Amino acid sequence: MDTLELWKRYKKYLTKCPGLNITLDISRMNFDDAYLRKMQPMIEKAFNDMDALEGGAIANPDEGRMVGHYWLRNASIAPKAEICKEITDTLEDVMQFVSDVHGKKILPPTTPKFTDVISIGIGGSALGPELISDALGVKRDKMKLHFIDNTDIDGIHRVIDSVGVKLKSTLVLVISKSGGTPEPRNGMLEVQAAYERAGLDFAKHAVAITGKDSHLDKVAVSEGWLKRFPMWDWVGGRTSVMATVGLVPCALQGIDMRALLEGAAKMDELTRVHDVKKNPAAKLALMWYHATGGKGEKDMVMLPYKDRLLLLSRYLQQLVMESLGKKFDLDGNVVNQGIAVYGNKGSTDQHAYVQQLREGVNNFFATFIVVLQDTARPGRTPVVDVEPNTTAGDFLNGFWQGTRSALFEEGRGSMTITCDKIDAKTLGAIIALYERAVGYYGTLVNINAYHQPGVEAGKKAAASVLDLQHKIIAFLQKNSGQTYSIEELAEGMEKADQVETIFHLVEHMSANKRLIKKARSSYSFLG
Repeated sequence: MDTLELWKRYKKYLTKCPGLNITLDISRMNFDDAYLRKMQPMIEKAFNDMDALEGGAIANPDEGRMVGHYWLRNASIAPKAEICKEITDTLEDVMQFVSDVHGKKILPPTTPKFTDVISIGIGGSALGPELISDALGVKRDKMKLHFIDNTDIDGIHRVIDSVGVKLKSTLVLVISKSGGTPEPRNGMLEVQAAYERAGLDFAKHAVAITGKDSHLDKVAVSEGWLKRFPMWDWVGGRTSVMATVGLVPCALQGIDMRALLEGAAKMDELTRVHDVKKNPAAKLALMWYHATGGKGEKDMVMLPYKDRLLLLSRYLQQLVMESLGKKFDLDGNVVNQGIAVYGNKGSTDQHAYVQQLREGVNNFFATFIVVLQDTARPGRTPVVDVEPNTTAGDFLNGFWQGTRSALFEEGRGSMTITCDKIDAKTLGAIIALYERAVGYYGTLVNINAYHQPGVEAGKKAAASVLDLQHKIIAFLQKNSGQTYSIEELAEGMEKADQVETIFHLVEHMSANKRLIKKARSSYSFLG
């Protein structure tokens, strides 16, 4: 295909997003009008299913829940007046709290103002806020935001150490819908202990973002925490960034969250239209289906040519893979669906794995994200010419175009999302675009994109492992003074079928000099 034909194809399939200065180009995907006509009945069903979802249909039958993240940016479309009021009231409550913190009406007990925020969460309670914080943060942020997003003790202590003496002027957000998720609970207990060591009252710094009457909610009430904000059961973790999960930490940082909501609401309007030619989310979903054969046969490679979008691929990994990675379809058939997502940033990618993308196994489709403005203030921020009439930003633009052409020459499909700039409104729109595309694709492949039985299975398996650890400790404590090989320990516990798990547990505890002593290949209770 010559360059003129490519230009005609580009203009034919380009989708513009009025009011957002965002475009979607799918012209470099190998499809034709016949494919779009063939898929019309399926995408029409996806449109109707999405209408039902927004109207309050039960989308998660496992738990009898609605799925209402779209209502967060336009409460007027919520199916019940009380939900509309909850969303509106909560948004105002968040913004008033943030205003009071910034305005020094809410103060820490021992310093003139709050300066920092530690946000403790996992998965959807961390990835979205981390993306927004990194993408939109500036030097003049009102507060510095720190994240604890794992149960890695070393990682938790690194965050606490980085805060240092500012712990006394730091707000702590504990984000957990149930209040029982181990990772945020563990992070909270470590941070709480750090406050106690510093002689500080943790409750006067603590904010709970959790489900009403959850375990965490009750703890916050009984201990007199500074503030509580709700999490609703109709908002899934991976789509909760525009609920209190993202609103509270990022607004405290100083990010314009109303603009984020505005961008998402505008994209929702554009992607609600029952016309593939005008609907960028429908086009994305159809291209995913085309590229993967509707069976996840190829990976989704995200290539944002902007440092501020480095974390986008991590965010989309959860949104796409947790939503679409399902063993069963809606009819109970084993389908093992899903699309793997990975990515870094351009032009770093060109020095990392683009060599394989161009000449290696053709098991992917790429999505370039291009930001036209090189700086937040074009024409006012000083930019040097690295070559005559050429800036570093010109090189970045050239690199993405060169990579796109190089991939196309080898028959590797790609799409390009172009936006004028990265601000809160644009980022909100991009997030909303992918949320809608995931929903449409779920209908195309006949799976439930709104539950996650595999995640729950993993949690149960982890709980059984920790239960076994408690039994090991109890057995060795009961037989204090005796040493056992791994096999003897498993036999003595009547758990010979779990010998490998027992080995890994005692190795971990002995390495940390906790409860178990290792001498050569034998283990005993460390009294």
